[in-house]
Amino acid sequence: MANPDFADIVALICKEDPRFDRRAYDFVRLGLDHTVKEIRRKDASRAEKNRHVSGPELADGLRAYALDQYGPLAKTVLNAWGVKRCRDFGDIVFNLIEHSVFSKTDNDRPEDFAGVFDFDEAFVKPFQPARRPRGASATEAFGAA
Repeated sequence: MANPDFADIVALICKEDPRFDRRAYDFVRLGLDHTVKEIRRKDASRAEKNRHVSGPELADGLRAYALDQYGPLAKTVLNAWGVKRCRDFGDIVFNLIEHSVFSKTDNDRPEDFAGVFDFDEAFVKPFQPARRPRGASATEAFGAA
């Protein structure tokens, strides 16, 4: 195999480290592309073509990408792929780094992803119904006339 494609590399990674479904690797690759585009869009004054994305930046970008792609099912989908916490994103990224799909700086570590956000706060809480203040009627709480 002179020049394996992404799917071949992911198949090899999944044999070596079966914790994550192959779709999690596809998601992280596409999520990195999404994150880079968003960073460029937000910071158009800095025209850096190959700007490095830090672990926390990528984790936040993957959060936004998951919500965009899967909405209220984001946590369910990620969990089904074996991704249950931010550190798992780091493990996926570093598996891809070990196989020369992604690159890193000397300061990058899988731990950079740990605790960037809580999965329930990021993926469940935004879709929960608003709570009525204690003692308030439905019309008072929701402003119905």
